[in-house]
Amino acid sequence: MIFGMVLCGVGFGVNLYYCLTNGIKHAADPVYPIMQYVLMFLVTVLLFILLLSILLFSSYIIDGKIFKTKFGFITSKYDTEKIQNVTLDRKTNKLTVAFENGEFIVIVVKQEWYENFIDALLQANPKIEYNVISLENDGTDKK
Repeated sequence: MIFGMVLCGVGFGVNLYYCLTNGIKHAADPVYPIMQYVLMFLVTVLLFILLLSILLFSSYIIDGKIFKTKFGFITSKYDTEKIQNVTLDRKTNKLTVAFENGEFIVIVVKQEWYENFIDALLQANPKIEYNVISLENDGTDKK
């Protein structure tokens, strides 16, 4: 995420450098360089804003019977009644939320928040099955 924002800044700087050094003097038709510079400035700024919004405004919210995921401008809503199970994989530190229709989403939160998140989901729907895949019993550890 941060790398993408740095890349946007570099792209903006390179475009600004070419805009200031070359300008539109050498072009036979000045419309094309102007469109190119404006488009490149617009793309780098919009991509930077998108990445920044995802970095700052990403969240998971459980509001009554609705489970919301927000990633910047992108918001998704799920009915907690349709959640079948939640699995915590200790090896990858990710939660997988599986729905009745076979779809699933993967959630990544701070490890300290797992219990609060699971408790909130279970309060919204006590029928949710909660599983933990531990490091000891995944079949790949050799002792």
